[in-house]
Parts: sequence; structure tokens; C-alpha cells
Amino acid sequence: MNRVRRKSLAEIKEQLEALKEELETIKEEEEEARDNIPESMTEKLEKAEEACDNLDTAYDSLDEAISAIEEATA
Repeated sequence: MNRVRRKSLAEIKEQLEALKEELETIKEEEEEARDNIPESMTEKLEKAEEACDNLDTAYDSLDEAISAIEEATA
């Protein structure tokens, strides 16, 4: 891989890492909000749990993308 493509990938990796940090903050906030929902509010609690699961999936996907870029440029 040439230097130009490596540089481009390094920049993309930095952007992904920044997005991952932002997503983690949102995920933590959503988890805290979910934990404060009374169990009697079943539907709202289920939606919050689903949102947390989806945020976990998105976080893991960003982590995988970062790892793939690292492997590609190794």
C-alpha cells in the first residue's frame, strides 16, 4: 500500500475513533436513562433496552472497522 492510501486510512481511522468515543458517551447516557425507567413502564423499558442493544452493536461495528483498517495498514 502506498503512502497516500496509508495516510487516508489513518485519517479515516482517527475519525472512526472519534465517532466511537461520541457513541460511547451516548450509549452510557442511554443506559443510565434505561436504568432509571420504572419496571412498571414495560413498553418504554423494552424500547430503551432495544436502543441500548443497537448502540452496543454500532459500537462493536466501529471497533471492528478500526481493527480492519489497522490490519490493512500493518
